[in-house]
Amino acid sequence: MSESGHTWRQAYKGHPAEAAQVRDWIRSRLDHDDAPLIANELFVAVLGSLTARRPDVIEMTISTAGRRIRITATGQHPLPVLQIHGPGALIISRLTESSGVSVDGFGLWAQLTAPAELEALQ
Repeated sequence: MSESGHTWRQAYKGHPAEAAQVRDWIRSRLDHDDAPLIANELFVAVLGSLTARRPDVIEMTISTAGRRIRITATGQHPLPVLQIHGPGALIISRLTESSGVSVDGFGLWAQLTAPAELEALQ
């Protein structure tokens, strides 16, 4: 199995309307049914970090290696506990192999596995 991969980054405005753009971008990069929903939940969690301090920009990152896919959403402020363990966390935990908070506390990540048939395409 090849462990080579790719990384893509895209910045989005810190506004709820951008969530649709995030889902479209993820869909254009990954052929995984759950990836757009997972990315949406990560984006919304970071977006809702604090109403008074909503991030101006949220950076979305996709990294692949072999069949592993990692989606990350990073904002400009530390995430409060509510955003880390909010309602979207349940969705993310059910659809991914693992997930967590970035080391600096400004972002969330989720790791999933691509279907086996996609490995041959890399």
